[in-house]
Amino acid sequence: MPGLTPFDVVAVAWFFLLTCGYGYATNKGSLSDSGLVRAINQRREEWMVNMAQRENRMVDVQVLANLARGNSFFASTSVLITGALAALFGSVEELQLLAAKFPFLRVTTVFMWQLKTLFLMGIFIYAFFKFAWAYRLAHYTGIMIGATPIATAKNKKQCADHAARAADLAGTVGRHANAGLRAYYFGIATLGWFIHPLVFMITILAVILVVYRREYRSRALAVISSTPGRQTHLDKN
Repeated sequence: MPGLTPFDVVAVAWFFLLTCGYGYATNKGSLSDSGLVRAINQRREEWMVNMAQRENRMVDVQVLANLARGNSFFASTSVLITGALAALFGSVEELQLLAAKFPFLRVTTVFMWQLKTLFLMGIFIYAFFKFAWAYRLAHYTGIMIGATPIATAKNKKQCADHAARAADLAGTVGRHANAGLRAYYFGIATLGWFIHPLVFMITILAVILVVYRREYRSRALAVISSTPGRQTHLDKN
């Protein structure tokens, strides 16, 4: 492959090692039992339990619709970004000539510019499928809310079981949407590859650290996971 150096191969391997490793650790590994995703899932369970006790569930449907609109927005944006990258792929030779005027950009071949563009396209196509599936699952969650039985003294267990299933489905929506957002973060980090493989390796590590801090060391996590009567560090400021 013209222009592909061992440094580029190491950088791509580093990308998959960090992104896949972080995804595994947060979904099935040592980080899966804590963090912002776990805390918000607990709040989803509480939401669905409260929903099952209400006769009028229009508020729940409206909240879900607002959340689904965010997934729809990012899915549409992913399509636009992929289209822009496809157009860029067709004019990569002009881009290479333009990049040659910048001394901080690494001189490489047209093939490598095309490979990097395809790599970016793959990331945003992945993001599109994640957000599109999250949007569809949100639609199914709305149906689950609508199908929740009216709570009575005789069907408390049935309502509780249905609420648990609805919460599980809502959690799946959040998991796929979260994966799509991470793809956006990683796509931004991949822009460093157009400068130099070492920059690419540093930016993806920096993004992983930022994502980790937001999901496991942020103020948002302290607020969401706090219990009534428990003082958070926000209350101390």
